Amino acid sequence: MPIPMDIQHASEEFEAFLADARDRSGLATRNQTYTMTQGVLQAFRRRLSVADAIRFVGVLPPVLRAIFVADWNPEEPQEPFGDRASMVRDVQALRRDHNFSPATCIDDVAGALRARIDETAFDRVLATLPAGAAEFWKV
Repeated sequence: MPIPMDIQHASEEFEAFLADARDRSGLATRNQTYTMTQGVLQAFRRRLSVADAIRFVGVLPPVLRAIFVADWNPEEPQEPFGDRASMVRDVQALRRDHNFSPATCIDDVAGALRARIDETAFDRVLATLPAGAAEFWKV
């Protein structure tokens, strides 16, 4: 079987995602954008059960899938979906001294992600997740 195209082009697709997310957010570097992206994915992950997180990660591109599961403690208590401002603060708490994520960080990552995925499959999975999950990724 040939290597799937999404795996073959994972690095290029991730770089395109980072450039798009950087431009949407107004951040200056890919490192800043990476921290923002990691923070958004971790903030979302904290609000899912392990089973829900596994279903969700299946619709992400390969590199974002890896970032989503990296350093995951599945025993961590699940947090509720709250208001947008509290979830943005959660994103901004990652590497606080080196995190330049703007107040629009969730929207910026969601927009860049939705531009690169099968939105029908993504929305289908979001519909199976707890209340608040689809709103988190709404652009």
